[in-house]
Amino acid sequence: MAERSLATVDPEIAELIKAEERRQADTVKLIPSENYVSRAVLEATGTVLTNKYSEGYPGRRYYEGQQVIDQIETLAIERAKALFGVRHANVQPYSGSPANLAVYTAFANPGDTVMGMGLPFGGHLTHGWTVSVTGKWFNAVRYGVRRDTGRIDMDEVRELALQHRPKLIFAGGTAIPRTIDFGAFAEIAREVGAVLVADIAHIAGLVVGGAHPTPVGHADVISTTTHKTLRGPRGAMLLTDSDEYAAALNKAVFPGLQGGPHNHTTAAIAVALKEAATEEFKAYAHQVVANARALAEELLARGFDLVSGGTDNHLILIDLTSKGVAGKPAAQALDRAGLEANYNTVPFDPRKPFDPSGLRIGTPSVTSRGMREPEMRQIAAWMDEVITALAKGDPEETIARVHREVSELTAKFPTPGLDC
Repeated sequence: MAERSLATVDPEIAELIKAEERRQADTVKLIPSENYVSRAVLEATGTVLTNKYSEGYPGRRYYEGQQVIDQIETLAIERAKALFGVRHANVQPYSGSPANLAVYTAFANPGDTVMGMGLPFGGHLTHGWTVSVTGKWFNAVRYGVRRDTGRIDMDEVRELALQHRPKLIFAGGTAIPRTIDFGAFAEIAREVGAVLVADIAHIAGLVVGGAHPTPVGHADVISTTTHKTLRGPRGAMLLTDSDEYAAALNKAVFPGLQGGPHNHTTAAIAVALKEAATEEFKAYAHQVVANARALAEELLARGFDLVSGGTDNHLILIDLTSKGVAGKPAAQALDRAGLEANYNTVPFDPRKPFDPSGLRIGTPSVTSRGMREPEMRQIAAWMDEVITALAKGDPEETIARVHREVSELTAKFPTPGLDC
């Protein structure tokens, strides 16, 4: 079969990819779970490694021809162990949700009691929420945050744990703007005999960069994605210091939940882990936090209500109730202005999840482009202008002007991994 380029074989898809490249280059990306990978990670993702099936683990495969793949996966494993400071790492989970499902498979049976942060308070679907299989197959107990502070109520966590004696306790989530006290969670888990799982999908890059306390030494198992603040491909990892837990997790991932790993993703994870071990990455992680704090301070100064009053990490959760607009129309208006955010529930939200009161924003992507505190203050000003115009009912002129100004800003900051 003759070799032909993507543009020749499928010009429609090729043009859509180009359009997405232009959109990403022309947008201030504020969704905290998104980032830009480096050119090196992007190159590793699109390689012939996708042609190879590799069920099993290095040295113990069910297919021949693994001489190179075993070396690649071993590199990824060793780099993960060194970077996070753990004894065992599994780099095969396809994404964060399957990684968390592997934890359930390893340590719980259907019907067992598990505990995690409730979705409306910042938890993840796979921590036992009702619409997830983890909420259907397990008896899920959910903790939240204090109404007066917006922070995790550790007294409630302990009371619920003592009352329900869960097999698993999840610490972490998707909309937590404050530092997670893994030590306090570990004390509670030990008291009730639970396995503590630190889900650091959002903050893994901050952890290895020294910008957030590590769960290592506290959590029995660490689950993380490899994108977000870690700036890798769309994959996941499971980490532990326990030989026994490592064996259970490996069996849960394969053959428990999936077949062969995505070898091109494994290679890209290895590249991202090598990048994350540099001093440059450490500086990046701290700048992510500095940018988030600058953005939060400017939003507060402009009258925005922030859940917990600010941020300690990469993420800001905004309650728009006082602004007279809901999260969904605000996110859509900001998107038209070139400011990409996502609508999100806030704690004790009276609105429905698909039309909530809040916005979730973050600084990993803008920091990857080299933006710093002055740009954060400008972004806050643009957000304020768009949302104020939206509340007045005639935002389109403001949206058009802001989008032009956003394009002028993004032109000054190259998009990592792209030519635009």
